[in-house]
Amino acid sequence: MAEGSTPLFHNAPGVRRVKIGSREFMCMGSLPPFDHPHEFLDMGGDRETICPYCSTVFEHDPALGPHDAEPAECIATPEMVRGTAD
Repeated sequence: MAEGSTPLFHNAPGVRRVKIGSREFMCMGSLPPFDHPHEFLDMGGDRETICPYCSTVFEHDPALGPHDAEPAECIATPEMVRGTAD
């Protein structure tokens, strides 16, 4: 797992695939109040995984940092999780 906090991503933009730099992460679906339970996902040795709640495909991209995503709009911040982001 990435050092420090667990990377958290969302798919509020509604893209089909999100490239991420971590194999262990959490998906929150969309932004509060429309998020789903924050699901811990582990790709293991696979290149991709699918969130069982929102069906977003997450693809591992080793060129990205553990908390990075493409598109970058899918990176969740603590403010988003609390529902206080503008």
